[in-house]
Amino acid sequence: MLSKKTKYGLKALIYIARQSPSVPVLISDISEKEQIPKKFLEAILLDLKKFGILGSKKGKGGGYYLLKDPKTVSAATLIRVLDGPIAMLPCASHNFYEKCDDCPHEETCSLNHFLITVRDNTLNLLQQKTLHDLTGL
Repeated sequence: MLSKKTKYGLKALIYIARQSPSVPVLISDISEKEQIPKKFLEAILLDLKKFGILGSKKGKGGGYYLLKDPKTVSAATLIRVLDGPIAMLPCASHNFYEKCDDCPHEETCSLNHFLITVRDNTLNLLQQKTLHDLTGL
């Protein structure tokens, strides 16, 4: 299940991607149009800026804008930036792998094998879809 942070982050990015690329978008506009609490949105947008997805401009005519072409940013990348691992358990994760404390034999664990299959199928879909695809344009 997506966290609220990820849901709101994706909604904000979709909103920004639908706007003119040369005009920064105000937080208040995103908050109002997408029904996202402004303070929470500020923190999310700062994270996206920190990871190089968004840029910002201060002052009159300021706001947030995309640093990358929406056709080059996968849904998988956005979810990882906002939420972390895509896998349901750490033992099935590519980027955030951790051995499960309660599993003595990961190589024979049927739950691990099943969740790796789920991860691979989910990841395949998320890597194929871009921010541009999510805008519906």
